[in-house]
Amino acid sequence: MKKGTILNPELARTIAALGHGDILVVADAGLPIPEGVPRIDLAFAPGKPGFLDVLDAVLAEMEVERAVLAEEARTGAPPPFLDAVEARLLAQPKVRAHGIDRVPHEELKRRCTRARAVVRTGEFTPYANVVLSSGVVF
Repeated sequence: MKKGTILNPELARTIAALGHGDILVVADAGLPIPEGVPRIDLAFAPGKPGFLDVLDAVLAEMEVERAVLAEEARTGAPPPFLDAVEARLLAQPKVRAHGIDRVPHEELKRRCTRARAVVRTGEFTPYANVVLSSGVVF
């Protein structure tokens, strides 16, 4: 049995298969997932698992080069939640170097069409979605 951070086989396999520039989205329970984009559905109840728990697990396994949040998160998400998301993202050296991109929510949804997968959490916080671009470890 695997004893690493991510035990979900579909999520672990997806992260292991990412190449430079590939996109993985961590999403709240309500983000529409484009047709044809694989859905890794972790949600089992409102708020469970939480977005931050899933983001922590993904960031522990994935080399992230860039991160994109919706501009609307600045006013739609509670400040402590958004601060926690930004702190986790900026703890990634390459994200810190590039900064966090902010785009309108409609653009964020369009970017999801290019994702290798969308990881659906049980999060009910508005605009709790992030587009992560895979980097390289060297």
